[in-house]
Amino acid sequence: MERRAAPLHDPNEEGVRLQKVLAAAGVGSRRTCEDLIEQGRVAVDGKPVRSQGMRVDPEKAVIHVDGMRVASSANAVYLAVNKPIGMLSTMADPEGRPNLGDLVEGRAQRLFHVGRLDAETEGLILLMNDGELAHRLTHPSYGVKKTYLAQVEGVIPRGLGKRLREGILLEDGLARVDSFKMVDAVGRQALVEVVLHEGRKHIVRRLLAEAGFPVNRLVRTHFGPVGLGEQRPGKVRSLTQQEIGALYSAVKM
Repeated sequence: MERRAAPLHDPNEEGVRLQKVLAAAGVGSRRTCEDLIEQGRVAVDGKPVRSQGMRVDPEKAVIHVDGMRVASSANAVYLAVNKPIGMLSTMADPEGRPNLGDLVEGRAQRLFHVGRLDAETEGLILLMNDGELAHRLTHPSYGVKKTYLAQVEGVIPRGLGKRLREGILLEDGLARVDSFKMVDAVGRQALVEVVLHEGRKHIVRRLLAEAGFPVNRLVRTHFGPVGLGEQRPGKVRSLTQQEIGALYSAVKM
C-alpha cells in the first residue's frame, strides 16, 4: 500500500484558528468570520487568507478585515473616558488628587493615557495598553485631529475663523486650527467648535484668548474618529472594534 507523505509542519499549529480569533475580537459569529475568510476579506500580516484552517498567534498577528485592523490580543484594552473638571490627566498623583488612575483602579494592565487635558478642561481621553498606537495618535506627524467645544466671552466677528485657520503667533510659535465654526450665541456668550491637530499645552485656550475671546468652559468631544457621544463625566467605556479599527487607520497601522 502506498504510504502518504506526512503533512508539512505548520509553524502556527500551536496558534488559534483565525475564525475563532476574529469571533473573540467581536467581528461577528464564528460562521460570519468563516464567510469573511472565504470571501477573501481577511488579511494576516499583509497577506489575504482564504483557508479556514489557518492558525495565528493573536498576540502577534496583524489582522485586517476589509482593510481595517482588528485588535486580536486577548489582553488588549482600549477605553474612552469622559474626564470631569478637576481631575488630573495622569494615572497617579503623589498628592492624592483625583486622577485618571482612580477610574480604572484594579486593572491588571498598565494603561497609557493618549494626550492630556488640563484640570479645568473636561471631555474625551483615551486609555490603552497599546503603546505603539498611543504614540502615533499623539505624534504630530500623523495629524490626528481633536475636536473641542468652547464657551467664550464676546461677540464672534465674521472673520475669526479665517484668522484662526491662517494662524496666530503665540509665545512658542505660530498656531492654527484645522476648522472653526459658531455653534450658538446668546448675548456676549458664544459656543464655538474648534478642530485642530496641535498638541501643545493649553493650545485651545491660548489661541482663543490671544484672539480676544477668553474661554469659560472647554470640552473635548472627539479624538480622531472616536466621539464622546452621550457618555457622562467620570464614566469609562470600552471602545468598539469599529472605533479601534478607525484609530489604527488614522495612524496607518
